[in-house]
Amino acid sequence: MAVKKIKPTTPGQRFKIISSFDEITASRPEKSLTKGKKSSGGRNNKGKMTMRYLGGGHKRKYREIDFKRNKFGVPATVKAIEYDPNRNARIALLYYVDGEKRYIIAPNGLKVGDQLNSGKGVNPNVGNALFLSEIPLGTIIHNIELRPGQGAKMARSAGSYVQLQAREGKHATVKLPSGETRLVLTTCMATIGAVGNSDHNLERSGKAGRSRWLGRRPRTRPVAMNPVDHPMGGGEGRASGGHPRSRNGVPAKGYKTRAKKKSSNKYILERRKK
Repeated sequence: MAVKKIKPTTPGQRFKIISSFDEITASRPEKSLTKGKKSSGGRNNKGKMTMRYLGGGHKRKYREIDFKRNKFGVPATVKAIEYDPNRNARIALLYYVDGEKRYIIAPNGLKVGDQLNSGKGVNPNVGNALFLSEIPLGTIIHNIELRPGQGAKMARSAGSYVQLQAREGKHATVKLPSGETRLVLTTCMATIGAVGNSDHNLERSGKAGRSRWLGRRPRTRPVAMNPVDHPMGGGEGRASGGHPRSRNGVPAKGYKTRAKKKSSNKYILERRKK
């Protein structure tokens, strides 16, 4: 999961740092687990642009990922580690002993040929999925459910992980990548280990065209706009535009937008660091 720096043979290659893709073992996805993925270009059902700076990009196929890990007690073998264009983490193809195939997010250290399992009484090895009630305290985990049986919602991106800190009653205390500490029901599932491809944050695209391949269009700075287009637009010369805010006038950089009476506030023990 290393990165490599490209020799500066062209201006676009000069600052380019990309993944070495050493861990990838398959060049084509499993056909039974892929389906078509339609791109909206940031338009809604009426054709109106609702998200700016989206559009174009390479055609993709969606890989169906198993975030529930609900094949309890059925062993599986890791057949391949694959690239997924829809996420920054790698995915692993599992062959279950009953013949079924599934994709999961590939954790750090997972190799082809490893045996994985999920459910009660499973060893807390990397890649195994257990209930929070059975995971040893202090363990590094990822792919955590917020509701039992819902499927993983937290710690799914490259390099992210959560630490299980304590258990009391029917709740477990976990520390999230943001620094937030919160309660999660012990009947929720989680996978042992950290998400792989942890060097993803070291990558540099090197040129604007690589962003276009990913479906990102050029972004206009708000201070360069006119007053009719953005609250930070207008002014003579290089005016800074006053306080930073969104196009709708909501302040940025420190303004809290979370609802004060949100029902899940009672599960948050410590807010994320600024």
